[in-house]
Amino acid sequence: MNHTLVQPVSPQPPYRDRKRHAWLLSLAVPALVAAGPLLMFWLHDVRALWLPVLFIYGGVPLLDALMGVDRSNPPESAVPQLEADLFYRRVTFALVPILWAAFVFSAWFVATQQLPWHGWLAMVLTGGGIGGFCINLGHELGHKQTRLERWLAKIVLAPTGYGHFFIEHNRGHHRDVATPDDPASSRMGESIWRFVLREIPGAARRAWRLESDRLQRDGLPRWSLHNEILQPALITVALWTALVLWLGLGVLPFLLAMSAWANFQLTSANYIEHYGLLRGRRADGRYERCQPHHSWNSNHVFSNWAVFHLQRHSDHHAHPGRRYQSLRHFENLPQLPSGYFGMFVVAYIPALWFRVMDRRLLAAVGHDLERINFDPRQRDRLMRQHGL
Repeated sequence: MNHTLVQPVSPQPPYRDRKRHAWLLSLAVPALVAAGPLLMFWLHDVRALWLPVLFIYGGVPLLDALMGVDRSNPPESAVPQLEADLFYRRVTFALVPILWAAFVFSAWFVATQQLPWHGWLAMVLTGGGIGGFCINLGHELGHKQTRLERWLAKIVLAPTGYGHFFIEHNRGHHRDVATPDDPASSRMGESIWRFVLREIPGAARRAWRLESDRLQRDGLPRWSLHNEILQPALITVALWTALVLWLGLGVLPFLLAMSAWANFQLTSANYIEHYGLLRGRRADGRYERCQPHHSWNSNHVFSNWAVFHLQRHSDHHAHPGRRYQSLRHFENLPQLPSGYFGMFVVAYIPALWFRVMDRRLLAAVGHDLERINFDPRQRDRLMRQHGL
C-alpha cells in the first residue's frame, strides 16, 4: 500500500495594496493654494506666493526623479476586491469639497489682498494648477457608472467652466483617440501652442455635437436640464455669480485667468498623452481598436500618487472603466522620460520637446510611417529630417 503523504497547499495570503494609503496624498494637493499665502504672511514677502508654483513644476519632477518608477501591478485575481473596496472611492469623494474650497479660497485671497502683478500671476498659476486637479478628478469620476460619481464629476468640473469635458472625453476622445479626427490627440511636429488652438475649440464643438445628437435620439429638447453640458454650466454660473456678489466684480478677471490656466493643464495632458501615435486602419476603412501602445505612459511614483494613476494611460484607454487603483503597467510601451509635470515644462518649450520626444516616438513605432500621426504641415520636413 502506498502511504505517500500529500502536503496540503497553503492558501495564498490576501492581496495587500502597498499604495493604499499613498492615495491620501491627493487630499493634500489643494493645500498648495493656502501654502503660498501662509508663507507670504510669515515671511512678509509676496514673492513667497511663487513657492507652490516652483513646487508643482520643479519640485514634483525632482521628486519623481528621486523616487523613481513603480512597475508593480495588482494580480488580476485581486482586481475585483480592489474595485469593490470603498476606501478608494471615498478618497475621490472627499477631494471634491476640498477642491471647491481651494478654488473659493484662491478667489477670496486675491480679492482681499493688495497684490502686485507678479503676486496675482503666481496665484493664477497656483489656483489654475489646482483647477487642473479638478479636471483630473472629474476624469476619474466621469468614467464610472454610478449616478453619484457621474454627478460628482460634473460638480468638480464646474469651478473652471469645463463641464463639457464630461461629454467630450468619454464619448469623443475615447472614440477618436490617436487619429487625425481627434482634436485632443497631438500630432508629430505640432507644438503645444498650435495644438491648443485646435484642441480647445474642437473639443467644445465635438461635445456639443455629441450631446445634441443624444438628446435628439432620445426625443429631448437641446436647451433643457436634460443637457449634460448645460447642467455643469449652470453650476459654474451660480458659483461665479456668488463669488462676484460676495467679493466684487474685480474678482472676475482672476476667475477667468485661473480657469484658463486650469483648462490649459488639461490641454497639456492631452498634448503629451498621445503625441504622434496613430491607430492603424482596418480593411473596411475603420480605425483599429485602441490598444495600450497608442498612449504614452509614465510610472513615476510621486506624480502618479497625485493624479490617480492618470499616467498609466495605456491601460486607461484600453479599459476605460477600470478604477485608478487597478490600472496596470505594461512592458514595451511608449514611455515618457518624466512624470506629467516635468513633461509639461518640456512641452512649453517646443524646440526642447521635439528634441526629447521625436526620436522617442520614432523608436516607439519602429520608424513605421503608418503608425505616426503627422502634423500635415510638418510631414515633409520631418521625413527629410529623420530620413524617413
